[in-house]
Amino acid sequence: MLDMAVKAAVIMSDPTRLGFLSLGVLFGLVVGVIPGLGGLVGLSLLLPFTFDMDPYTALAFMIGLSAVVVTSDTIPAILFGVPGTVGSAATILDGYPMARKGEAGRAFGAAFTASLLGGLFGAFLLGVSIPILQPFMLSVASPELLAFCIFGLSLVAVLGGGAPVKGFVAATAGLMLAMIGEDINTATSRFTMDTVYLSDGLPVVPIALGLFAIPEIADLVITRAKIAGDNKIGSKWSQLQGVKDVLTRPFLFLRCSFIGSLLGAIPGLGAAIIDWIAYGHAARSEKGADETFGKGDVRGVIASESSNNAKEGGALVPTVAFGVPGSASMALLLGAFLIHGLIPGPEMLSTRLDITYTLVWSIAIANILGAGVCFIFADQHAQNALIRIGILAPVVLAITFIGAYSASRSWGDIVVMLLVGLLGWLMKRLGWPRPPLILGFVLGVLVERYMFRSVSSYGWDWLSRPVVIAVLILTFIGIARPLYKKWRERQANPTPLTFKFTGVTLWPDTLFALVLAVIFGSCLVIARDWEFLARLVPQVIATGGLVFSLMVLVGRMFEFTAAPPDKPKVYMDIQADYGDLTMGEVFRRFGRYFLWVVLPLPVAIGIGLLPSLFLFLIGFMKIEAKERWPMILAVAVAVIAFCYVLFHLVLHIPWPQSYLGDVLPALRSNRYLNLF
Repeated sequence: MLDMAVKAAVIMSDPTRLGFLSLGVLFGLVVGVIPGLGGLVGLSLLLPFTFDMDPYTALAFMIGLSAVVVTSDTIPAILFGVPGTVGSAATILDGYPMARKGEAGRAFGAAFTASLLGGLFGAFLLGVSIPILQPFMLSVASPELLAFCIFGLSLVAVLGGGAPVKGFVAATAGLMLAMIGEDINTATSRFTMDTVYLSDGLPVVPIALGLFAIPEIADLVITRAKIAGDNKIGSKWSQLQGVKDVLTRPFLFLRCSFIGSLLGAIPGLGAAIIDWIAYGHAARSEKGADETFGKGDVRGVIASESSNNAKEGGALVPTVAFGVPGSASMALLLGAFLIHGLIPGPEMLSTRLDITYTLVWSIAIANILGAGVCFIFADQHAQNALIRIGILAPVVLAITFIGAYSASRSWGDIVVMLLVGLLGWLMKRLGWPRPPLILGFVLGVLVERYMFRSVSSYGWDWLSRPVVIAVLILTFIGIARPLYKKWRERQANPTPLTFKFTGVTLWPDTLFALVLAVIFGSCLVIARDWEFLARLVPQVIATGGLVFSLMVLVGRMFEFTAAPPDKPKVYMDIQADYGDLTMGEVFRRFGRYFLWVVLPLPVAIGIGLLPSLFLFLIGFMKIEAKERWPMILAVAVAVIAFCYVLFHLVLHIPWPQSYLGDVLPALRSNRYLNLF
């Protein structure tokens, strides 16, 4: 085995292979920065160019891209609160608040260091664990996958922050959104409203962008402030503090890297939940996390970034050992294997072990190169936090529009992003946690699929499998531990409980809970006519959501708390972070902002998406930001030219058809003008 590792190192030292690996790394960094693209799009673009390469070069080229996408996706997550890929969503929770406090450089330093070390850990684990993990991988079936999903859902209490019941409501709302579409077991259409778009279910990209990007940009537009406000972004060497933060917490990034590698090796879980599980683990295990996580704690950034990079090495384990792709990106890599005559399985662990170790070295080198490039330009990226919001907001929103559309290439993607964006802003203002919603959405389909397979194949015996028992015990401990901690604190400092009727107070928050209760109740009524297998999981979810929503409503009418009488319970603060702005002014500014966000959609239906975004950039910067024409035209032309080259000429995205294209069909016959 050591001989094969040395041989693979010699193979990878070839300048041509290193050149293609570096090219893949650079392309991966670009793909990761742009919201909505991700490694799947990048790999699908690179695959045709690998046909005439030798297997070592082809795999190095593709691994170079896939290994670093989750390194550069940190940049928009920290600077703008916009996930570059769904794997960086958890980074937003602490990375973006750090940028708001003027610590963008430190957040970058911690993120890139954790990504580098996590990626190297994943590569190391891949190199030594394939023979060891083979028996374990063969024992993983639907019951074990279901147990891991249940463990993921148990993190809702942690991600809910100080409002765990609201967290459960948000999680059930996410689970219910995941039920939209055609049921995979009975082909029953659920909540589709007879539309073709909804029959395939909702894609995760527009939901993630709407839930995080639109609300965060809204807050900056409402306050008319830069991302870093009046704070400095830190000195040129401030990222070294982030490096120190990681190196002084070795057990944190090692634990989270191990979580990422282990879960990445399990086919079917997906990258979208791994960083949440690692983040939830850190929030439970780190000292003082209850008070600081979600408010700009660098440990949250370390946990998320170390896990999402380590998962790449883990995802290669089932791909190489059994021909079972550990993720969607690995499915494309498996395609490259077959193109070059490589058969995953025993052959890759014996006669072609040099290929396997080529992958290990490719991951390690790619992570070093990717982190190095990000470190070099981290200071320049951090300067973006000081850009005027009148310029920054329309640029980020324009790219977000295209990123959302690229999910399934439908107008519905943009509509979903806008609706979820409105929901996300209301949730943030009313004190409802958003992370549980996206976690519930990601896990919803998986829970239903694995539950059906587990019960169909094993009956209730699936609960007696050893791995399932172990994971469920860990889940129970994770849920019980914070409850036990609060009980101990209450025992140490006993405070009389108060119970009094307060009437229906805080009407926006109460109204929001009431609307959710009505929606869950309506889902129960709608689902009653479906087949049993189609309605079982949605009705269970809707019942849970209805119960939790009613708990919130009752909590608004009856105050049951151990807080001192002179310290009333605070449920929401719409004007939080808005300074001296009145509530009326906050809603007026948000209404104006949201009108701007919605406006490109009807214009795009008329003249095409890219031309409408060009007009949107000009209009927003001139009317809202009062910028000068030279700046407006320079920014608008640069952004649209970048999008045109990347999305139209390179990625060949089929743009949505508009009325202008119907009137002038000759435009669609021209390769360069086929934008309408």
